[in-house]
Amino acid sequence: MSAKRVRRASKTSLPSIYDVAERASVSVFTVSAVINKSHQVSVRLRRRVETAIKELDYRPNLLARSLAKRHTHTIGIIVPDISNPFFPLIVRGVEDSAQNAGYSTFLCNSDDRQEKEEQYLELLLSKRVDGILLTKTHEPLSPVQRRILSDTKVPVVLMMRTCRGFNTDAVVTDDFHGAFEAGAHLARLGYQKIGLVSGPLDVSNGRARKQGFLKALKAHHLPSDESLMVEGDYRVESGYRAGLTLLPKRPQAVFVANYLMTTGFMKAAEEIGMRCPDDFGLVSFDDYPWLGCFHPRLTTIDLPKYEVGVEATCVLLQRIKGMTGRPTVRTLTPQLVVRESCGFSLRIKENRAKPEVATVGDQNPFVPVLQFRENDGNNLERTKI
Repeated sequence: MSAKRVRRASKTSLPSIYDVAERASVSVFTVSAVINKSHQVSVRLRRRVETAIKELDYRPNLLARSLAKRHTHTIGIIVPDISNPFFPLIVRGVEDSAQNAGYSTFLCNSDDRQEKEEQYLELLLSKRVDGILLTKTHEPLSPVQRRILSDTKVPVVLMMRTCRGFNTDAVVTDDFHGAFEAGAHLARLGYQKIGLVSGPLDVSNGRARKQGFLKALKAHHLPSDESLMVEGDYRVESGYRAGLTLLPKRPQAVFVANYLMTTGFMKAAEEIGMRCPDDFGLVSFDDYPWLGCFHPRLTTIDLPKYEVGVEATCVLLQRIKGMTGRPTVRTLTPQLVVRESCGFSLRIKENRAKPEVATVGDQNPFVPVLQFRENDGNNLERTKI
């Protein structure tokens, strides 16, 4: 294209690199070197180019530059339900870490539906993202998804859930031990008849939370009554239905495997006319700043959500930069937060004399130890698991 044609085009379109070169009276190569910092340019010429860029309000074509370098410096994130308050903090951890490393993010919501997840995988790959952070739907990897990921070879890191048959890096929380501590805490308070509202058992962390809870019952020589166990789907409505099913059976305490289901469960209790912790103790899974303001204040297993996002982004960026080796699963530790809903203040005095359980079993020597302390309900009691 001739200089005359370039000048004519610049009057009706956004300024180009040729317009900058003409304004600064330098070559296109010099402008490119200044923009990309790829070659040494004298201070005098650099100032002329920078002045021309400012005067013309020139914006480099970042996509074209990225494609030329075979990197777009973008990361895709797919989560099952962004309306679930669990995921925004994970996403924030991803975004902060990505931005610090010079990457931008695309956020997609799969609604925990495989077909929508497939569509977003295709969309993100068409955008040429450098990597993908994925919280998998409850369904296994489909043949279409396998083909998509195999053909593109874009690194994928799973968050919070692993997926059978998908051999890739993952960052998860230790849901088994978190659920064990929830069940063990209720058992230590002297409850004998303990119910469970589990997550979906076709999801890895749903299975882990039920297994950890059952292990706690066994460790404390308590029966595991299937009639007191209801499977939910991590949504409010399933917690509500579980409450209507379990509460008429009068469990002394209940472990509910996520916050949204706890909300539904407490709604059912209110409708039935039962009060927590007077009529039943409760431990929920995951913690939020506002839970200390509700009545009763919820006892929870707090998951390091922000840290999951940070750690998953770190692993993904390492893969993007060429790190090789077998996929790894990194596990982050949750914490028990003791408040009112478990009935701590109502039951701890009569249980102080009972001996502490020392081990979980020969094959799993996990030792849960709590130092109980009276509190006013406002201060958090945290114990690392």
